[in-house]
Order: sequence, then C-alpha cells, then structure tokens
Amino acid sequence: MKRAECIAMLYPELDDKIVVTIMGACAQELYDLGHKDNFFYLQHAMGLASSIGLGLATHLPGERVVVLDGDGSVLMNLGTLATIARYRPRNLVHIIFDNGSLLSTGGFDSHTTSGTTDLSAIAKGAGLERVSAVDSVVDFGEAVIDAFNSDDLSVIVAKVAAVGPNHYGMDLQLPENAFRFKRFIAGRKKTSRPLR
Repeated sequence: MKRAECIAMLYPELDDKIVVTIMGACAQELYDLGHKDNFFYLQHAMGLASSIGLGLATHLPGERVVVLDGDGSVLMNLGTLATIARYRPRNLVHIIFDNGSLLSTGGFDSHTTSGTTDLSAIAKGAGLERVSAVDSVVDFGEAVIDAFNSDDLSVIVAKVAAVGPNHYGMDLQLPENAFRFKRFIAGRKKTSRPLR
C-alpha cells in the first residue's frame, strides 16, 4: 500500500486532533491534502516527531495527539519508544509508516528492509501493549478506527511502498507553522479536559 493512500484516509479524521509529522514525504503528502493549524510538520528534525508527540500528549491530556512517523526516524530515536511506554499517555496514537527506506534523505535502505529489524516487535519489547502491524489499506483503516475509539496509547506500524510525492515544497515555512501551531495549542489548552 502507499503511505499517501493511508494519509488520505486519515485526513478527514484529523480535524479535532493534534498532528505532528516527520520531515519529508510524509509531511508533504499531508500538506498537499490541505494544511490545518493543528498540523505541525517537523521539516528539519528527523527522529523527533515521537518525542514532540509525547510531550504534547503529556501536557494536553484532553487532546488526541497523532504522530505520523517513519521507520528511518524511529530507528534514529528508538529510546523514545521506551519513554512513551514509561509515561503511557492514553491520548497518543503513534503511526509508523515503514517503507524500508530513508526516502526523504536519499532513498537508502533502512534496517527494516531485510526483515531483520521488526519495529512492531521493538515497540512491544519496549513495553507498548497496543501495537498493530498492518500491510493493507483495509487493515490500516481498521487499526486507526480501533486506536481512535480506544482510551489507550496505540501504535500502528504500517508497511508501505517506498514511494513519495512527485514534488517537495511547502508555501508554509517552519517559523510560520510553529507560530500558528503554538497559537492553536494555546487556545485548546484553555478548554482542554482529560479524555474519558
């Protein structure tokens, strides 16, 4: 399956959620569907989407936080999986698109390409209990619905093809995105109540 198809399926469900993406293809594919002020694209911070998502989920317990991540980024910051398991924010959904490639930084194979490294097994080994490994659009959709309907931390590892957008470039620069996102968060924080 293609990551862009998965993101397109997710897009209508993201209006009321805080969304953090990794850099590169994932950010571009979400942006191309239409920017919203609750989206934050980490354009130059590979590996840190999960850390920022954890911080947001911890400090905004009344908000559903969705992290759109990739295998290369997760491999750069494996310790975050253990930290997420330690703090276990019930409002966090961590989606890892595993294309077996460092697509946005040259297309080199990642450690998951050979089948030696299994990110869902690593997530479980780190102490994360609700981990789904999917490789079809239908299974992805079902895992997302289950995660959004649950009151618990969820991780979805989605095997996707190593293809990206046919262009890169956003009209929205990182400082402007950060300022808009900060204002959005400040407004939500005033009215946020823990999920349940």
